[in-house]
Amino acid sequence: MRRSNGDGEHREEPDEEFPLGDGTADLEAVVECPYCGESIEITLDPGSGTEQDYVEDCEVCCQPWQVSVHYDDTGHAEVSVTPLVE
Repeated sequence: MRRSNGDGEHREEPDEEFPLGDGTADLEAVVECPYCGESIEITLDPGSGTEQDYVEDCEVCCQPWQVSVHYDDTGHAEVSVTPLVE
């Protein structure tokens, strides 16, 4: 939502999920593959919600991970990866 500040300029209103507004949420995280132990930088998508669970493959050993992401109110992401249990 856009709102005027009284000087004729418009500014974006903060998003309900991230009260500090766009641009404050973590967009990347470094995780350790639970299979090969390599440190991997992954891209995060704060637009997908504050609680996320999805599967992603290690770019080194190609094993599947269960990725869990939790964003707090400041946009900081807590990320964990575990072996995919099928």
